[in-house]
Amino acid sequence: MTLPAEDRPDRAAARLAWARAATGDATLELVRASTDAGFRSYWRAATPGGDAASVIVMDSPPDKEDVRPWLRIGELLGRGGVRVPRVLARDLDAGFLLLEDLGADTYLHVIHAENADALFDAAIGQLLKLQAIDCPADLPAYDEPMLARELGLFDEWYLGRHLGVTLDCGDLERLEAVYRFLVDAALAQPQVLVHRDFMPRNLMPVPTGEDGPAVLDFQDAVRGPIAYDALSLFKDAFLSWPEASVSDWLDRYHARATAAGLPVPPLVRFRRDADLIGVQRHLKVIGIFARLHHRDGKSKYLADVPRFFGYLDEVLPRYPELAPLVAVIERHVRPALAADR
Repeated sequence: MTLPAEDRPDRAAARLAWARAATGDATLELVRASTDAGFRSYWRAATPGGDAASVIVMDSPPDKEDVRPWLRIGELLGRGGVRVPRVLARDLDAGFLLLEDLGADTYLHVIHAENADALFDAAIGQLLKLQAIDCPADLPAYDEPMLARELGLFDEWYLGRHLGVTLDCGDLERLEAVYRFLVDAALAQPQVLVHRDFMPRNLMPVPTGEDGPAVLDFQDAVRGPIAYDALSLFKDAFLSWPEASVSDWLDRYHARATAAGLPVPPLVRFRRDADLIGVQRHLKVIGIFARLHHRDGKSKYLADVPRFFGYLDEVLPRYPELAPLVAVIERHVRPALAADR
């Protein structure tokens, strides 16, 4: 089995040598802080005695994931007042960054029913700043090809590869009609800067007195539908909230976005937009989680797939145009989910 890039001895040695040179500490050691679903990994600097130092090394193997988009978008967000990790040193060719250490806990670790209102209010504040930033002219657009390509992940990786389903002509026509409806709805929304993964796992508490949370994993930002990031925040990949709470938080976001002068449509239209872009995102993520399992050997994400079908169950009955998707799920997915229980 081929080792991940970050676990190869040559990469580990290069990472440690660079970190020691960048910090000026020849005794520094690195311990894994976290990984993500891509190819980046994060390492916390520590002294030989085990005391954590206040720096993180991001390892982004250049042949797998160029660090330049992360730096570019981070600088764009920072200029717009969004709290992002501070970069202390960099080697673009090697794919190493030295970052401030914001701690071990993301929102995902610390959020619970009692503090969710306050944490989400702070997150909305950062999201409004992000969405107010003018998109650079060359920023990729969340356009029809990208939206359609993401939807296709559900067919290819979840239905086809994971469930072993061969779709017949009727199924293909049903999905094509639904995808056309979802893509048209997304393109009709007001377009702003979109993070694409604005969720608790990518938000970090910051020290008291700072304007936070800090925003992570922003390198795939695009110009796209205004409802996308708000929906992602409240219908998370890794934890679920009561539908009434999600409804209240979406309304709260809408009121604050309206007051901030962002181009949100009237509330009824915004809620429809959030529902429909949510369906697009849920199908995409189901496909991505299946791909992580089958292609990348990262199987832990499959445990969260039923969460997304739960989100779909909440929304699909509201829209007759999505009935063909319900038929596909009932025919091919529901028996598999029942068998896994």
